[in-house]
Amino acid sequence: MRTGTPWWAGGGAWYPWLPLVLLVVGTVADLLTPPHLTLTPLYVAAPMLAAPVLSLRLTALYGVLATASVGIQMLAREPSVGEAIVKVTTVATISALAVVVNRIVARRDRRLASAREVAEAVQRAVVPEPPDRAGTLRVATRYQAAQRDTLIGGDLYAVRETPFGVRLLVGDVRGKGLAATEAVAVILGAFREVADREPELAEVAAYLEAALVREREQRAPLDPVEGFTTAVLAEVPRERPVTVRILNRGHPQPVLLTPDGDACYLESEPALPLGLGDLLPAPAGSVRSTPFPPGSHLLLYTDGVSEARDEHGVFFDPVEDLNGRSFPGPAVLLDRVVADVVKHSTRLNDDMALLALHHPEPRGTPGDHGA
Repeated sequence: MRTGTPWWAGGGAWYPWLPLVLLVVGTVADLLTPPHLTLTPLYVAAPMLAAPVLSLRLTALYGVLATASVGIQMLAREPSVGEAIVKVTTVATISALAVVVNRIVARRDRRLASAREVAEAVQRAVVPEPPDRAGTLRVATRYQAAQRDTLIGGDLYAVRETPFGVRLLVGDVRGKGLAATEAVAVILGAFREVADREPELAEVAAYLEAALVREREQRAPLDPVEGFTTAVLAEVPRERPVTVRILNRGHPQPVLLTPDGDACYLESEPALPLGLGDLLPAPAGSVRSTPFPPGSHLLLYTDGVSEARDEHGVFFDPVEDLNGRSFPGPAVLLDRVVADVVKHSTRLNDDMALLALHHPEPRGTPGDHGA
């Protein structure tokens, strides 16, 4: 796994040559300046610049070159024996320290890489990728981390083919780390259990609420304030004509993209996030039904998408971004949205989880190929 580099090493291909440039500049300056001027800092800077970024071999090489350059300069200028010993010893000592620093940084990077691999494995285990088809519908998902060194996030998605139709869940647990991961596991486990059993979407949401509250009361890591979860539940029943039913619990509004390229938000009655339902007597909200004709896409996402801002503080608008466009399938749509969010934002401050559902055109008509 590729590890991150410090900001001062972001120059790219030229950086490995920078220590050599310092050595050349130091040597030339030594030849052109009076003998009483010391340019030792240029020599010691070369291996120290190499140490945190470059390989052990290059770090050692620059250390040897720095020490040899100072030694040659001392022989050419014939200073006192004491001065020569001090300068050569200083550069050699710092070069050896640079090698030690290189090994320490390399060991840290290996640990970070291992931690990231574990975090990614946990993320995949807790939030597995759904199948690319659910009944006659096509499914695609994307998870984009804001930064490679961040903790495990609380974004989640799930797709379930049930006796009542295809059911989808996208949510975002408040917070990060192990507490968020535990909440994600609780919610997804409850969704898998109840999605096949409860005929009403509102009852599914109520079950998720109860599971989260129950687990939060029994386990300390699920903070009573930070452990709430915004979520949107969607359902495409088996009946014809095909519709999509939405229940939103404080989550960013889904986007419907029609075959003609018209994008719109699927607005719903405001409702509290999961885990905060006891603050109001009727927190569940209402289920809204919308036609979902062939060729349409449904986009569900977390606030890493809707709260991405450009350099002027303008939020990313999925409807504005998608309006007037058409896509052959859900994977292409998600690739475009993720690319546009990254392009729009100067810096991603939150993870993004996206789920797209596509109602394909009947066979023999355009629109069901190329994803």
